[in-house]
Amino acid sequence: MSDYIYMLESHLSPDQNRVVEEVQAAALQANVNVFLTGGAMRDMLAGFRIRDLDFVVEGQALKVAKAVADRTGAKLVSSDDNRKCAELLFATGVTAQIAMSRQEKHTRAGAKPQVSPATIQDDLRGRDFTCNAIALSLNKASRGLLLDPMNGLADIGRREIRSVNPYGFYDDPSRLFRLARFRVRLGFAVEERTQMQVANAREAEAEKAISAKFLGEELKRIGVEDAPAEIVKILEEEGLLTLISPALTGAKSNLAGIGKLDKMSRLLQDDTRTRGARLGPFLYALTEKLTPKEKQALIKATELSKADVDLWQKLEARAKKLETALRSARIRKPSQVYQIVVSAQPDELLFLLYHSALKPVQERLKNYFQKYLPLVQEITPEEWAALEPKPGTPKYAKARDEFIANRLDRRPPKKVEEPAPVEAPPPAPEPPRRGGGFAAGPRHG
Repeated sequence: MSDYIYMLESHLSPDQNRVVEEVQAAALQANVNVFLTGGAMRDMLAGFRIRDLDFVVEGQALKVAKAVADRTGAKLVSSDDNRKCAELLFATGVTAQIAMSRQEKHTRAGAKPQVSPATIQDDLRGRDFTCNAIALSLNKASRGLLLDPMNGLADIGRREIRSVNPYGFYDDPSRLFRLARFRVRLGFAVEERTQMQVANAREAEAEKAISAKFLGEELKRIGVEDAPAEIVKILEEEGLLTLISPALTGAKSNLAGIGKLDKMSRLLQDDTRTRGARLGPFLYALTEKLTPKEKQALIKATELSKADVDLWQKLEARAKKLETALRSARIRKPSQVYQIVVSAQPDELLFLLYHSALKPVQERLKNYFQKYLPLVQEITPEEWAALEPKPGTPKYAKARDEFIANRLDRRPPKKVEEPAPVEAPPPAPEPPRRGGGFAAGPRHG
């Protein structure tokens, strides 16, 4: 087994490994070459957790994507007929993009590219940054072969972000936003020549050619990052945030609020579902200080879909029901709080952590994360195995809930306070001796 294949398998979750196997099988059936590329390779080689899987196919990528969806029941989230790529969401929460190996030519800054099929080497040479221009062969004859035509591996080792193409920021100015995201997520410095390319593109006002669609896509990506406040701050300092909304300056950019939301989001489990749930609360915090008219202008400038807008604008109303349940005086046991929170939608839960001013709500949420959840996580596999009903049955689910409730609600045994040991009284001083003795004192000769 190749060292890189071993490294990949050890970095992927079991669910992600199964998706890789499914894509390999579909590509083999279609008799096309397939490679793992982009962010997955960058994160693996840089030592980060792999969030999303990016596959490139030398051939009919959409056909492979459909075959994978049919075999696994994965949901087709989006499809781009121009770039011949599709994004799939699997039942386990794993996300994957399957794209055609291609070349893109731009006739002007920010214009829709002319796309043509290409080899994997040409595809990598046309990418944004060298750290994203690395591929791993998943093909039977060359499985585990690393392709790195732009020397991205060395840049990852130096912790530098370097542009692949000196005209990359002219061809696709949305890379200015991408650069800000990667600076924060990776903690890498921007290479000196890349800084000059950014300055030249900004001097030519290339950012004005970024389409509303790309602004919306970048805004959504920022919303699910780990440190959105830092990214927004960089965009504000570089004068790019006003492309999303001219009103987002100074106090109205609400960096403090976004920072607080980021802190709250770290309490939730980091998986695909909860990470995606950050978008609505992020958009709420970002626009919290804007007027209704300014919010409407932002929606127009970014072409956010109705579904995305509803995630943000209907969030407060949706979270009211959860807030009412958590503030109820009928809640008297830890298990009641646990059941309410564990069943809640993650975006509503995150919104209450950020927004609710009710003391009982905040206290119960605090107890859930600091006491109840850790206590349930301490239950051993042997204890779960001891439950009589078979896993997957309704009886098992009921028995599991009862077991958790008993564990949370049982009172810790009272400590029996032992009486403090009685100290023996100090010995009485000896009485002074009388007669026959010599008095203590200086001796005289």
